[in-house]
Formats: sequence, structure tokens, C-alpha cells
Amino acid sequence: MMTTLTAGDGHTLDCWMAEAQGTRRGGIVILQEIFGITDQLKGVADRYAKLGYDVAIPALFDRQQKGAVIPFAEALRGRDLMLAAKLDTTMKDVDAAVQALKVKGGKVGVIGFCWGGGLAIRAAQILDVAASVAFYGTRLPSYQIAPLQVPVQGHWGADDSHVPAEMLDAARAYFPQMEVHSYEGAGHAFANDARPADYDHDAAEQAHKRTQEFFAQHLG
Repeated sequence: MMTTLTAGDGHTLDCWMAEAQGTRRGGIVILQEIFGITDQLKGVADRYAKLGYDVAIPALFDRQQKGAVIPFAEALRGRDLMLAAKLDTTMKDVDAAVQALKVKGGKVGVIGFCWGGGLAIRAAQILDVAASVAFYGTRLPSYQIAPLQVPVQGHWGADDSHVPAEMLDAARAYFPQMEVHSYEGAGHAFANDARPADYDHDAAEQAHKRTQEFFAQHLG
């Protein structure tokens, strides 16, 4: 269901919530691609809710355009909204989702995709989370400004045109404790099953399996 959160600076934003099923294990904040709170991301939320996690997807474009959900075919619109976002206020919105889950008890982790994957790394630097996972996180040089404070796992396709090998190598060197997995034959957005041209089922399932094991270790 959609609810409303209030960030530390008073900004209000939408947030999609999926309730944990069965025995509750903690909370997970999912950070969007440049397309907003899509049905595909809601499906990811359901996947982790079935594992016992309360899941929140904050609407990180609400400061630029309330309720923006961008069709996958209109990536330039999403890119423009992303470029208009300021990192410090975006992280306030992420933190609002973290705090909403912490109220329920237990540890909170973060999973980010594309733009959100980079933000997941930033969350591991400055927010009160227990662990973060980045799926094909972009803009990696932007986050090479501080050490990681919690465990981070990252997943990138070996053929990701948005994150060339030298960029990922630089991130590995800056964050030596980051657990990095690379998937041969996979490109950018390989875990997005709503984008058939990009989706790689085997790589996606392996990445989610590793993510589940990682959170079982660090969240419960």
C-alpha cells in the first residue's frame, strides 16, 4: 500500500509498503531506478516480504515531480529527474524510509537498483542501516568520498555499459571490503524482469539468492 513519510527537513513523500509475511526478520528499503516506484519494483518488494521482511520503496522523485513513474522507454525523462535531485536531500528521503521500518523493530537493510544502487552505497556510509546491496549501481565515483560503515554486497553485469570495467575496478579499490559479484554475459538492468531485452534470468536469480543469504546473515 502507499503511505506518506516525512523527511527530516519536513518534506513529505510517498512510500510503497509491503508487509512482512510469516515470521518477521527485519526491514528492507528498496531504492528505485530512474523510473520511480514501478510495478516491477513492487514485485521485488513482494519477493522480500514473502521472506519475512517489511519493505519500503520511497518515492525519490517526489521533490522534483510528485508521483512520477516513468515508462522504461522514456529513460531520458527519468535521467533528467535524477540529475535534478540533490544527494543530501535524497538521502533524507531514504532515511525517512529507514526510520519508518526501524519503528517496527529489528535491523534494516537497503537494496538499490541502478541510480538506487549507488544510493545504497551512500546509505552504507551515512545512515543507520545494518547492510546494503547494490544491483548495477551507477555513478560510482560520486560515492568514493567516505568509507563504508556496514557490509555491502554489489552485483554488476560484466557487459554493463553504464559501469565500465575501469569504473568498477576503481570502486573495488576504494571499497576493498565491498563484496562484488560480476555476471558474465549480463548487462545493465539484468535483474529487471519487465525489460525483456535486458533481463538475464539466471544472473538475476543468482544475485537475489546471494542477496537473501547476505541479509539472512546481517539482518536476521
